[in-house]
Amino acid sequence: MAAYATQFVMQHGDRMPELNLANWTGPSPAPIAGVASVIDGDTIEIHGQRIRFNGIDAPESRQYCDDAKGFEYACGRQAAEALDKFLAASRPVHCSFVTWDRYGRFVGECRRADGAGVAAWMVEHGQALDWFRYSHGAYAAQQTKAEKAKVGLWVGTFQKPWDWRAEHADSQQPAVSQPLGIISRRQVAQSYSCQPRRTCSQIGSCDEAQWYLSNCPWGRKLDRDGDGVACETLCYTTTNGRGILAD
Repeated sequence: MAAYATQFVMQHGDRMPELNLANWTGPSPAPIAGVASVIDGDTIEIHGQRIRFNGIDAPESRQYCDDAKGFEYACGRQAAEALDKFLAASRPVHCSFVTWDRYGRFVGECRRADGAGVAAWMVEHGQALDWFRYSHGAYAAQQTKAEKAKVGLWVGTFQKPWDWRAEHADSQQPAVSQPLGIISRRQVAQSYSCQPRRTCSQIGSCDEAQWYLSNCPWGRKLDRDGDGVACETLCYTTTNGRGILAD
């Protein structure tokens, strides 16, 4: 049986990139329940086990989107915070196993303690997309509702998360992601220049963003809320819904 499974994966691997051989050769894990730590808009951690929601895809942690006025905002962080707030309303989370993905994560169907489906809620509120490749349209109705209501991602324009990852190869390493609340900014030593014009998604550190804000004629665009902090997702982390200046 194991030999057959190996041959099947080798022949059809290009059509099933998210599957892990352990799903074919080993027993299915028991359901997991507990208080979840949010990794990003489609991934949580319970008792040290990473769990990827089946059939949906949310913006990556470092992904930016455009709002209705064309201004950039941290849609990846917004999706994670929306998920964190949703899960906190009815704990614990219960997740049943579907498969393993290529990163060794448990892919599952998750519900809050009150029975509310997590993936469906995220899509219906515009914080994630129905990933037809894996959902086969399970959340198409919720996505249509969100798009018509122009909520979440649908209020402006955005790049589909799977396309964004294809352009940002270093974003395809979920194992190094940290739970919401302890994500700190990267320190990048470089010389800054007002040319060319940059967006938050192209900036590598809080120091760099602040330099552009203070020294470039276009820098004010990086501080949408006018609080003096540019590209806040680089400068702040989130703990219990409150912004904390990153170390």
